[in-house]
Amino acid sequence: MTTAPVTGEWRLTKARVALPRLLWAELRWIFRRPRTLVVLGLLAVIPVIIGIALSFADGGPTGDADPPVFVTAASSALALPIGALTVLLGLLLPLTVTKAAGDALAGEQANGTLRGWLLAPVGKGRLLLVKAFGVAVVGLVAAGLVGTTGFLTGLISNGTDGLFTLSGTTLPLLDALGRVAIAVGWVTVQLWALGAVALAISACTEHPMLVLATVLGGVIVSQVLLVFESLDWLHPFLLPASWDALINLVRDPIWWDGLGEGVLRAACYLAIGLSLAYARLVTSDG
Repeated sequence: MTTAPVTGEWRLTKARVALPRLLWAELRWIFRRPRTLVVLGLLAVIPVIIGIALSFADGGPTGDADPPVFVTAASSALALPIGALTVLLGLLLPLTVTKAAGDALAGEQANGTLRGWLLAPVGKGRLLLVKAFGVAVVGLVAAGLVGTTGFLTGLISNGTDGLFTLSGTTLPLLDALGRVAIAVGWVTVQLWALGAVALAISACTEHPMLVLATVLGGVIVSQVLLVFESLDWLHPFLLPASWDALINLVRDPIWWDGLGEGVLRAACYLAIGLSLAYARLVTSDG
């Protein structure tokens, strides 16, 4: 608050908080939470555990059209991080961003700290931007940790000569690293879509666990529905419909169709989720 003279009187005016300061404060708040650090640490360790387990397996390059990814991962530093991202995208990675989104709005509203943001003053649009930014960074860090530790574990286990694809070819190190980076970016976009949906739900409740249960329940139910061929008409609307396309990055050449479809579907979920969250915030009384 600052004061300014007006016709011999003093009037209180509110100083607008700079956006970079808000973003930095949000990141500090998120990454100081012990539960956030524990979950991220767990995600970083899982690819290492998978790599150690696969080091005892008898695997090698294969020319099969659709071999299990971890058959190749046993001898490929390329398949290990992508395989780990594929597996963790089924539950643990969505749990990470959903928990962050639940804490972002519902958690702060339950603790009474959300009203303090609005008194700062921070407009509701800027508030949503800051919270969405925090959730997006959590998703990027989570996917990046899995990809990084998985790739390093694969290099330690198999060396730079073990960059085999599912097609039986061997890639140079930079090409393999680029594919892992694409995988991390692609998974991050999927997590952003889930985070946007979670923010929309988080804006409607004061219970973070309800956000977690709703989004994770939706992910699990969607994956079950994808099993039934009689529901083919519904599959294009389900976000996890393209998650198995991540394995296409381990092929030579890369199959881009499923990956591109996944990005478009995630973009739709992202736009709808953020729009609903914004609509809820601007129409709420708080």
